[in-house]
Amino acid sequence: MDFAEIIFALFIVVVAVVSLLSNLLVLLCFIHSTEIRRQVPGVFTMNLSFCNILITVLNMPATLVGIIRNQQPFGDCICHTVSFLETFLTANTMLSMAALSIDRWIAVVFPLSYSTKMRYKDALIMVCYSWLHSFTFSLTALLFSWLDYSDVYASCTLQPSKGGSDRIKFSIFTVVFHATSFILSLLILCFTYLKVLKVARFHCKRIDIITMQTLFLLVDIHPSVKQRCLAEQKRRKQRATKKISIFIGSFIICFAPYVITRLAELLPFVDINRHWGIISKCLTYSKAASDPFAYSLLRQQYKKVLVTVVNRLLRRDLYPSSGHNSSLDTENDYCLQRIS
Repeated sequence: MDFAEIIFALFIVVVAVVSLLSNLLVLLCFIHSTEIRRQVPGVFTMNLSFCNILITVLNMPATLVGIIRNQQPFGDCICHTVSFLETFLTANTMLSMAALSIDRWIAVVFPLSYSTKMRYKDALIMVCYSWLHSFTFSLTALLFSWLDYSDVYASCTLQPSKGGSDRIKFSIFTVVFHATSFILSLLILCFTYLKVLKVARFHCKRIDIITMQTLFLLVDIHPSVKQRCLAEQKRRKQRATKKISIFIGSFIICFAPYVITRLAELLPFVDINRHWGIISKCLTYSKAASDPFAYSLLRQQYKKVLVTVVNRLLRRDLYPSSGHNSSLDTENDYCLQRIS
């Protein structure tokens, strides 16, 4: 191992620890909260966390061993199984994020008809499609013996058969696989979240107009109160854009380098550097660690559930009421609460 590979190994260890703990906390919240279990987004979040946990305990250790030993980490049978799961879980997580974005699009753009457009049954159907879609590609790769160890990525992953006779078929399969998983999910994320951002900005603009009219009428209002209202307007606009940027940006940063690399290596004249291959793989793993914070743990609903669990364990109140209850803040955040 050279110095770069030592850094890669340490990075995977840190990501694995953070991913395992954070995704387990999400499942803990799902188990302990009846309210979260009743909500449709909870189905997608649970599926996403479950896939991330499997990636953490199966694929990350395999890549870690591959980096340390600089060779295939396990026997052929185990390596093929890990490759099968890697293909299945990667596609499943992407489609789960797309499903979450569709849910939030319907919740924000069609709030009055959300309960009829996105039912619990509809969520289960979408999850089942995600599993079937992912399983189909994984099974196809298994039947054509396209699951093996890749030295470029130090991982058990999609790999053309050693004979090379079916290179064209493998290339077509790879393009279709990434087109129907990464590109499709990215298009859905961009369409839905940009629509959500448009609606959020419209509501924020309407609140801004009401706020400015109120400030104009209240001529005797203290200057500090006016300053607070103006600052609140700016914070609302930035907050909506920031959340949407995190959802789309993290998806692109974590998955795009790996997908582009996998497509580029199909060209006969392209030779992928091993260090770059491992870096792109590590970026996909980092998504498993960031998803719980982006989609769940930073939400007030999940924070309260975690505090309740801690209270039960320690048998004391660690989350006392601050006594602050601002109806203005509640109204200002209404147009943004469904985005998170």
